[in-house]
Amino acid sequence: MFAVIFGRDGCPFCVRAKDLAEKLTGDRDDFKYRYIDIHVEGISKADLEKTVGKPVETVPQIFLDQNHIGGFTEFEAYAKEHLGLYE
Repeated sequence: MFAVIFGRDGCPFCVRAKDLAEKLTGDRDDFKYRYIDIHVEGISKADLEKTVGKPVETVPQIFLDQNHIGGFTEFEAYAKEHLGLYE
């Protein structure tokens, strides 16, 4: 499974999403991720909305195997349900 996390510096939920992805990478051989800082990469809110396919109000925006799952809360719930995450 490959996750792409679109986030920004100073966003607490982005940090939590990246930490969760790091944990999953360490715990599972089949999980990798890429973190994209939208400010560093010059990605605007409009660009992100095109990628997500709907209006975007917050970051992070997270994709698993190119499917948009939402933000940190949805990512954490998915990880608990499908990836064996127990915190």
